[in-house]
Amino acid sequence: MDILQMLFDRQDKEYASFQSKLVPGTAPERFIGVRVPEVRKLAKALVKQAGYSDFLRQLPHEYYDEDMLHGLLIAEIKDYETCISEIELFLPYVGNWAVCDVMSPKVFKRNKDRLIEKIRAWSASGHTYTCRFGLEMLMSHFLDDDFRPEYLEIPASVRLDEYYVSMMIAWFFATALAKQWDDALPYLENGRLEIWTHNKTIQKARESFRITQEQKERLKLLKR
Repeated sequence: MDILQMLFDRQDKEYASFQSKLVPGTAPERFIGVRVPEVRKLAKALVKQAGYSDFLRQLPHEYYDEDMLHGLLIAEIKDYETCISEIELFLPYVGNWAVCDVMSPKVFKRNKDRLIEKIRAWSASGHTYTCRFGLEMLMSHFLDDDFRPEYLEIPASVRLDEYYVSMMIAWFFATALAKQWDDALPYLENGRLEIWTHNKTIQKARESFRITQEQKERLKLLKR
């Protein structure tokens, strides 16, 4: 099964050029130009055929689109331990925000008791996209019914001076303000975040429809 050829069969060269501008730091020649919905369809088709195990071992991949497909295939794995194992094999090779953010394993929703410790480990990583992935999984799974105030310490304790990590922390806290206002607000009132991240959190929260006007005015006063 030639998975790379399947990707090239779906190539859109104009889209490749457009896509490369959205993902800085990734060489333009690494983009085949497959639209994300098409990559998702391919991933689902491959899962049904159970014919992609060799592809997951072919690391590092040559093309960005292969990385995207890899992340989407992992997201379809139904066994928790297998999913975790594949994620940990893949994360060191993730080199941009788009591939990092496309991974959202469905099996995580049913295994939150075990997932939180993996999130702690990923978030403490010195690798930009391993850290970002951990923080995104925390935001996705632990700001609603499974929320605990101490979980806010995980992103607040990160000291990795990387743009895409700082952006994720700001995104996390802006979401936390929308969902868990009383617990998240003290992190801004007490200056717990780096100044750039602090101000970006306020900006993103004030742009949110989930934050009331009164809350937005209060946040405006906290800008540093």
